[in-house]
Order: sequence, then structure tokens, then C-alpha cells
Amino acid sequence: MRIPQPLPETLAFEPFTVHEADAYGVSRGRLRHARIIRLSRSIKCVEALDLAEQQRLPPHRRYRAYTRVTLYSVASHRTAAEVWGFPLPPGNGAAQLHILRPAGMAPQRREGVCGHTGRLFSGEVCVVEGLALTSREKTWLDLAHRLSVDDLTVIADFLIRRPRPEHEDRTTPYATQDSLLAVIARHGGKRGIRKARLALEMSRIGADSAQETRLRLALAEAGLPEPLVNEPIRGDDGGLHHQPDLTYPLYRVAVEYEGAGHSQTDQVESDIGREERIRALGWTEVRISRRHMTGDARAAVNKVRAALIAGGWRAGPLAP
Repeated sequence: MRIPQPLPETLAFEPFTVHEADAYGVSRGRLRHARIIRLSRSIKCVEALDLAEQQRLPPHRRYRAYTRVTLYSVASHRTAAEVWGFPLPPGNGAAQLHILRPAGMAPQRREGVCGHTGRLFSGEVCVVEGLALTSREKTWLDLAHRLSVDDLTVIADFLIRRPRPEHEDRTTPYATQDSLLAVIARHGGKRGIRKARLALEMSRIGADSAQETRLRLALAEAGLPEPLVNEPIRGDDGGLHHQPDLTYPLYRVAVEYEGAGHSQTDQVESDIGREERIRALGWTEVRISRRHMTGDARAAVNKVRAALIAGGWRAGPLAP
């Protein structure tokens, strides 16, 4: 049996378009070989690249053939959000590939693709590793139709968070409240715009995780005072101490959300030392974990409320 000519390396390890194969000089006959499978109209991949292997590819390699097969197509909505690393809730179209084309053009119609059309302004399309996709701000706004206000606020906090250069390879936030406001202003009348505006109003700079934002929102929903986000504690001598996730300086209450990493031995010892130091300053530390966040975070709210009351807070119209 005749052994087929190997495909160029660029085509052998990710989905590709027929036109890309043409550009590499691959014949249409070669593309009809049994070990070349059809993923969608004019999009193919090698048989060895099965569904599981495709899912292990970085998102930009999985999706870019779908943005190249039809002119003026960009990844958008939840697909772009995945590439940008947004903290997304499960569901809401996760199984589909979302492709956006400019308003006035026909949406992509193919199996596995959710086609969209809409206005795209200057600066709202980016290219990441060869994948054309909507900007972070435009992606956030596009999600507003499907996501809740809380989910949008979580993503807004993620975008405007100031990075920690000692732990990250960047020094500027992914977006600012002004840049999110600007994308809202450009797309007035878009579906979900009211939720986006409300989410932006509820966003705060400083949250280091989605759960920290969800905890802050749950406390506000329960009628508790609004805490400061990642503000350092000052001792009586004016010296700066560590930055709790949330603080109530008036009541000397600090709230820490402890994710999975806090169960490691070194981190447990560090957390104990932190709690001892904050207690010596006359503060109460409230430690929240994932189990406290179930059922609308009622357990977390109750723990924080109890600490605030012990610190002198009283619910009512005059409460700060």
C-alpha cells in the first residue's frame, strides 16, 4: 500500500482549513485520505488528533481554523473568554464555539458553531497566537446577555485587578473601569447592557480570586457594611501589616477566603502565624473556605455578621 506524503508540521498537530492546505501545496487528493477527517465544512484534521487530543490543545490552536475558514470571523463570547482566561461559571454555551462576524454579514452556520453578528469598533479585535478574537472588554460585554450580574462582576474584578509583579509576568491590569465603561458607551442599546452597567458599578479593584468577589457580593446582598478590598492593616504605631482579602477597619474585622492552597503544611503554618499577629493588633480574623460559600454563602455571611456584631456593628438604617 502506498504510504501518503506526510503533512506539513503546521497542519499535523491542529485543525486546519482546506485553503491552508492549498497554500502548503497539499493536494486535494491527499486530503481525501482515510486518516484525514472532516471536522466541519472546509476544516480538517489528522485522524490521530481525536476529540480528546483536540481538547488538550491550547484554545487558540483548537479554534483558529474556524476564524480563518470564513472571512472577517473572530472568536467571541465564551470562546474568547476561555482564551482570555476569564473566571467563567459552568454552562452557558460552553460546548459550542462562538464566532462573531461584523454586523451586516451572515453569521457562520456550521456544526458546533454558534454564529453571531455585531458591531466591531477599532481596538475591539485582537490576535493571540494567530487567533483573531474580540478584545477583553468587548468579550466581557458580549457575555452580559447570558451571564448574571454577579458573574459579570466577578469577571470585571478579574480584569481590573492590579497584578502583583513579584508573582506575575505583567505590571498593568487587563482592563480598567474606564475602558469597560468605554465599551459600554460604544455599544448603547446592546442586549445585556443594563446588567453590564450594574456589574461595573459593583466592581472593585483588589480581588485576587473569583471567590473573594463572590464573598464580597454575598455580604453586600445580606445587608452588611461594604468591606475594603486587599487594603493593608495599620497598627496603632502606623506601621503596615499584611493585606487581608476584605477588611472592616472600624470594627477591626479581617476576612480571609482560603482556597485549596491553604491546606498545604507550609501555608497552614503561615496562616496560623498571620492570625496570631492580627489578634495581637486587636483584630478578629474570619476565615472562609469553600464549604461556607454553598447555599448563597449563608454560612460565610453568618460568620462575618457575628464578628462585626462582636466588634460593635449594629444592623439598621444608621449602620455605616
